[in-house]
Amino acid sequence: MDVYDYPMYYEFAFSYQEVKKQVDFFETVVRNFGKKSIRRFLDIGCGTSPQLREIARRGYEAVGLDINPKMFQYLRQMAAKEGLKVETVQADMRDFKLKKKCDFAFCLSGSLAVSSNQEFLKHLQCVANALSAEGIYLLENTALELKLYGYQDWTMKKDELEIKATFEMKMIDPMKQISEGILTLEVNDRGERKKLINIEATKDFAPQELKTIVELDGHFRFLGFFKHLSLEPLQQPTDSNIILMQKIASRM
Repeated sequence: MDVYDYPMYYEFAFSYQEVKKQVDFFETVVRNFGKKSIRRFLDIGCGTSPQLREIARRGYEAVGLDINPKMFQYLRQMAAKEGLKVETVQADMRDFKLKKKCDFAFCLSGSLAVSSNQEFLKHLQCVANALSAEGIYLLENTALELKLYGYQDWTMKKDELEIKATFEMKMIDPMKQISEGILTLEVNDRGERKKLINIEATKDFAPQELKTIVELDGHFRFLGFFKHLSLEPLQQPTDSNIILMQKIASRM
């Protein structure tokens, strides 16, 4: 059973995220780098996106892009329950178009799902087309190490719902810089047990490789690598990071 087909469990497993702090940081980025008023936000690979709901709650326009319709159904239900408006676009992040441009795009929790530099370039083209002039693109926790191995686990519990989550990352193709991430949720929902798994292979980037691709592509000005939810420059590669770039005004 796929993790992403159970959005309520997925959101609960990651409910430790400080959503208000994340959106506060988006506003900090806008104050420091924004060239104009930011009205419309795009969450790429949004999932259930409590971030978009917080964005809508603050009076901005909120748009979510994802490939999984079950995630969208849950997101729309939660937004309606909270009296909020969130637009949704079902598409692959490597091949999408928006009818209306956004001013700020973000892709959180290492959700950049590309398996080659060519796919990354296609993604950048789509994001550039989706952003207004001088729009900002923020990546969170992008894999910046070629030896990215690791295992982490945590447990979330509330009332009669308990979820043990584990995430393992291992290199499967060093020449192509491909790592495999395995996310497992062991759910105990009032005595009913489920084991949910998602396995996804994605590309890792050396920092200067990613920066060079962005600069040579020509759609964005690279703003820098930063510590997580901070504008303090990153001093060494880590999978807890912020990457910022800004669409070049002449590239419409």
